[in-house]
Amino acid sequence: MPKPLRDPLPMLEQAIADWGGHEDLWLFGYGSLIWRPEFDFVERRPAWVHGWHRALKMWSRINRGSVQTPGLVFGLLSGGSCRGMVFRVPSAHGLETLRRLWLREMPTGVYDPRWLKCNTPEGSVRALAFTLSRRSPNFTGELSDDRYRHIFTHAVGRYGSSLDYARQTLLELRRHSIHDAALARLVALAHEKQEQEAQEELQKQSEAAADCGTRPGPVYVPGSPDPSSKKEKP
Repeated sequence: MPKPLRDPLPMLEQAIADWGGHEDLWLFGYGSLIWRPEFDFVERRPAWVHGWHRALKMWSRINRGSVQTPGLVFGLLSGGSCRGMVFRVPSAHGLETLRRLWLREMPTGVYDPRWLKCNTPEGSVRALAFTLSRRSPNFTGELSDDRYRHIFTHAVGRYGSSLDYARQTLLELRRHSIHDAALARLVALAHEKQEQEAQEELQKQSEAAADCGTRPGPVYVPGSPDPSSKKEKP
């Protein structure tokens, strides 16, 4: 476990004090909380937050990567807007939910928990969200497309790869009719990389076959029909 950047306990105590415990607890999910909340809730609504946006710009050295090959997870950065989901937890279970959530999201104190105004079809609610400061050492800064491709290809942690994490989030957002063009573009980079590698392998086989005077075998290119389902013409 990495050394905590900050002591998370005072931030938990502050969040509990700000909540008060007298009303139901609202939580805003913008990444894995949407598809793996790991807490019980009695209501879920689509929500829109102004002044913050979802960004795959937070280093992950355990869950979705390693110290040798850091992966990526989402952070909520200032600026723009973000569509996600809010979850309502009954007040009687709010304290235990916050404590469990802190163990998951705040073991190193990397996030800045904030109470944000979340707009929903049934009106606005005040919900707790885990935001990321650009001053955090876990903030990646701007990454090139090639860097994203490298991370998607190589970064794997105890919960799986960075690419699986990004894909799962994109699929779940789409399931809730939330469109994130920036995330869709990043996930597409991985597909481009896979197709490029397949084409390069095909070229190598073609060159090797030409040297030996034989025909190259089929190579499957992602997105194309299964070559095994087609018979070659004589």
